Amino acid sequence: MLEPVQRIARYELLLKDYLHRLPPHAPDYRDTQKSLELIATAAEHSNAAIKKMERMRKLLMVYELLGGEEDIVSPSNELVKEGHILKLSNKNGTSQDRYLILFNDRLLYCVPKLRLIGQKFGVRARIYVEGMELKETSSVAVPRTFLVSGKQRSLELQARYDRPMDRQVDRQVDRKAGPTPIREKEVTLCMTCQEPFNSITKRRHHCRACGHVVCGKCSEFRARLSYDNNRTNRVCVDCYATLLGVPPPPATLTNLTQRRRSILEVSVPSENSVMCSCLYYQERGGGRGWQKAWFIIPEKEPLVLYIYGAPQDVKAQRSVPLIGWQVSLPESCDRRHAFKMTQSHMTLLFSAEAEELQTRWMDVLSRAAKGEEPVAHSPIAECLDEEGEEPAAENT
Repeated sequence: MLEPVQRIARYELLLKDYLHRLPPHAPDYRDTQKSLELIATAAEHSNAAIKKMERMRKLLMVYELLGGEEDIVSPSNELVKEGHILKLSNKNGTSQDRYLILFNDRLLYCVPKLRLIGQKFGVRARIYVEGMELKETSSVAVPRTFLVSGKQRSLELQARYDRPMDRQVDRQVDRKAGPTPIREKEVTLCMTCQEPFNSITKRRHHCRACGHVVCGKCSEFRARLSYDNNRTNRVCVDCYATLLGVPPPPATLTNLTQRRRSILEVSVPSENSVMCSCLYYQERGGGRGWQKAWFIIPEKEPLVLYIYGAPQDVKAQRSVPLIGWQVSLPESCDRRHAFKMTQSHMTLLFSAEAEELQTRWMDVLSRAAKGEEPVAHSPIAECLDEEGEEPAAENT
């Protein structure tokens, strides 16, 4: 026997089949059409009821696992993810088996209880999604680790596999908390389409969901954001697809996928670099004056210098293979803390903010020019000067 809810779907299928076989001029044709519309409406309501019942069933199962310790059975609660994970001990670094349960508003950190019946897990801590932050802490020695920080507690966890839990938490955090916007002066290219900005036809806009700086074409979408009381905000194409659960418009998707990927599209975080900082530079005989840019030597390519317009750009303006260059001080220069790289008839001049930074860059570049592995230096996180300022000239 079919359950009552299952019968509605069965009736809809039978009526569709009957209507398909019925001639349009038959006396029952119009009545069958009306009946099919009524049954289809009833089927939609029953499907919604089934989903609601399934959601409540999952909540009840978790409620039983926790022995009624946590009040979670509510229509507003939604179970997002649950599963075992490893907790790293702060004292000796050992791994301990724990259980995480993620809802749409909170994360429960649980410990197993050695019982055959009844309560299986005890709630050790609650971290609310609002205000929660995530940071990946993986290393070669301890892989697949991440830090969950909240107002209530911070936990360093280790996933058994490819971190499915922290991706789910991250998605919930993005919906509940406002983003940390990237400063406009740190970006010279749209972070979605990588086209350069200008003050007339390609102006900068912030995605209100992720904080990225994008152009008007890549941020012409609107979505309601939970952290802003469900008001409609400007978002980028990626956040639009994620928040609404729909693919991007075909025209936008075509433009993004058909654009040829350049070898300069190498985004390197500062922490993954041998050396990085802002410098002023110019090419002797190139016809252009001093320009401020972000310079970085990646750990994965320690013999290549990448030049970016700003620290947060995802596409380099230029790359310079370093082997064979000569690094030295210039005979004369109108800038302070200057040094140069020469190869054949080409000379690149650089100006650092301080003498220490000049020395560090010359050491790293000299090693790379000889084909040696450079010694990693701590990154200089900020650019030297505010937008539009020049480094001080040498007093003569």
